[in-house]
Amino acid sequence: MLPTVKRDFKVTASDKPELTWFGHSSYLLQVNGVNILVDPIFCGRTSPVSWAGAKAFDGADIYKAEDMSRIDVMLISHDHYDHLDYETILKLKDRVGVFVTSLAVGAHLEYWGVPAEKIKELDWWERVKLGSDVQFIAAPARRFSGRGIVRNKTLWSSFIFKSGNSSIYLGGDSGYDKHFAKIGNDYGPFDLAILDNGQYNTSWANIHMMPEETAKVAIELKAKVLFPVHWGKFCLATHAWDEPIDRLLKMAEMLHLKVITPMIGEKVILNSLMPASHWWVKPRN
Repeated sequence: MLPTVKRDFKVTASDKPELTWFGHSSYLLQVNGVNILVDPIFCGRTSPVSWAGAKAFDGADIYKAEDMSRIDVMLISHDHYDHLDYETILKLKDRVGVFVTSLAVGAHLEYWGVPAEKIKELDWWERVKLGSDVQFIAAPARRFSGRGIVRNKTLWSSFIFKSGNSSIYLGGDSGYDKHFAKIGNDYGPFDLAILDNGQYNTSWANIHMMPEETAKVAIELKAKVLFPVHWGKFCLATHAWDEPIDRLLKMAEMLHLKVITPMIGEKVILNSLMPASHWWVKPRN
């Protein structure tokens, strides 16, 4: 069973961003009294059906939709099953203020009962400002989209988040390409880069990064700190479950890159509480 932390969530008025990881690419970002839930998957499987598909590791699914309080913004990077979950949306849609997502993904949400006026779809380089101090800019990613046999009817994106003096890159899901350096040059430096690191294979290297590339991308983005996600909850590739983080940390050490590695549920406060333990390593007898 994975070591995890179960806690309650309170809205914070602090201007220091707080994060809580729920495994894979799901996390809660809280800053200046705003709750932002990213790519939530609060179900036991990533699949179009509840009885098949990749199952969450033992202990990794301790958080449920019912644990979430007010959600001001739900951000959906793209429409794959491990980033957009039907059951989770149904349970949370009435508690969400605004959905921010990639172009055409809103059609899924509307079909599932989300009012159109609550959905903000963005093309690459478009931006939306919510309130006086929260801004999202959609940026490129190297991916594809689709559910079932339908492909590429919707867009996939990464996102640049700005609030007050904080600038965070929300990577979504992407293969390595030159767009990262452009984003770093045009919008960096970033206080934090949240990047996918896991569920890769050399056979699909164009749509998922290798761990060494993830570390390289953090440097190209001019990120002060890297938070690797897209691992730790599901097995969607043939590599060992802890291989991504081990490979990444070796490269990060070579690049002198700071990496945070919170457990599922462990609080992160940017530039204040920055967990970096190797919690996945079993102690030797």
